[in-house]
Amino acid sequence: MSAQPINEHSRPKSAKARQLPSVDTVTTIAADGSLRDLHPADVHGRFTRARRWFGWGLIVFYVVLPWIPVNGYPAVFLDLAAQRFHFFGYTLAAQDIWLLFFGISGLGFSLFFITALFGRIWCGWACPQTVYLEFVYRAIERWIDGDATARRALSAAPLTPAKAGRRVGKHALYLVVSFVITHIFLSYFVSLPEVWRMMHENPREHWAAFVFVSVSAGILYFNFAWFREQLCIVICPYGRLQSALSDDHTLAIGYDTKRGEPRGKLRHAAGVGSELARAGLDEARASSLAHGNAGDCIDCNRCVQVCPTGIDIRHGLQLECIGCAACIDACDEVMTKVHRPTGLIRYDSFVGLGGGRTRWVRPRIIVYLVMLLVGVAVASFAFSTVKPANLLVYRMTGAAYFVDRDDVRNQFMVRLVNKRTAPMTFLVTTEGVPAGVQQTGFREPVTLGPLAEQVSPLVLLMDRKGYSGPFHFTIRVEDAERTYQLSRAVEFMGPDPKLLEEEDREKGIQR
Repeated sequence: MSAQPINEHSRPKSAKARQLPSVDTVTTIAADGSLRDLHPADVHGRFTRARRWFGWGLIVFYVVLPWIPVNGYPAVFLDLAAQRFHFFGYTLAAQDIWLLFFGISGLGFSLFFITALFGRIWCGWACPQTVYLEFVYRAIERWIDGDATARRALSAAPLTPAKAGRRVGKHALYLVVSFVITHIFLSYFVSLPEVWRMMHENPREHWAAFVFVSVSAGILYFNFAWFREQLCIVICPYGRLQSALSDDHTLAIGYDTKRGEPRGKLRHAAGVGSELARAGLDEARASSLAHGNAGDCIDCNRCVQVCPTGIDIRHGLQLECIGCAACIDACDEVMTKVHRPTGLIRYDSFVGLGGGRTRWVRPRIIVYLVMLLVGVAVASFAFSTVKPANLLVYRMTGAAYFVDRDDVRNQFMVRLVNKRTAPMTFLVTTEGVPAGVQQTGFREPVTLGPLAEQVSPLVLLMDRKGYSGPFHFTIRVEDAERTYQLSRAVEFMGPDPKLLEEEDREKGIQR
């Protein structure tokens, strides 16, 4: 490999500028152990354009979700205060929060499946860290500090009023954007109107939200202003997991060693190429012949200069690679200029780069797909069991039962929740209760407003003389149209009948 310094990713006239990317070291750490600033160069191409459109689409999607009303609530609204969770018109109560397990595990299985097929496409195309860093924060940096060369020069320059002004302006915008992102995130939990109201009131009246926004914005600012690619390399476990989730047939970004090596400088064969071109050969063929035994890579280091994590993809797939395809666009641009075929760096599998044929269907893919389908089936069944109401029965605080002179009494609290966004009327009945048991509470239908709940007592009294021991019964709830029902099995508790008989004989009570 050429010993040329990689200027786009280092400070000039420094030991850091002479450090080349290596598979044995982390690209963000200099030889002396200090943080190595990365200044990735701008790149243009089909993948960069596609990623930009896709990234901004994700940002817009994140911003507008709290504005889109579905059934009277935002499309995604995690109302912690009311313990209601709205997802595109589907409402879950706190009792249904266990269903989120299927969503989380489904994301995990999907990640396994997608990674086995396409490698780290999530990291380069859809991860919020990449999307916001590349298309928001680095866009601000380029706008204020200039291209990579200008940013590198500014970083190495002494502190002057002009440099201080740029730094203050840039970091002020970083803070503003961080607070905007955090406020939008907060609106997923308290709604946009509530966020707007809290912003116009004294922070002490909403100190919890104020602390949350301040701390979250501070973390975002620290991450995107300084920590940046270190989050992917140091904290995120996905880069380490990919080696276990992928194999030699997984699609990834790679360098065609057969075609590119040995590398040769373009200027070495420029004169010969001109002579061959004048001899009647097309320009691409002349350039190829002019290189003799040299490969297509001209060792321009452009692929390294544009990499957001500072690696040299020619060393092979590495932990730091996020699959953003910036090196593909950069290399294709250079190959086009020197009249050579594009694709020296490309999306391909390790087998494909070696000249073999990539197998898309293989045992790993089948196993992950089966796991994903099983998860989808179980999740579908679980969600189908969710009712538009919820019933909870528990005993009142105190003794499990009460024995009076005339009866044995059990006291329950019945919590009824309407999870629909419209008023509902419910019929509450008891089944399996012996004849003669008196019921207090829920003798009439119960009407609850949208997303409302009611907690009311239900008291059962059994004549002491007719009491023959504990028994089980069922509390059943149906909607007025009888389209569904809920039930809870409950036990009527009491003393041992023999002990009760002995007590009655001692007191002279006739049974």
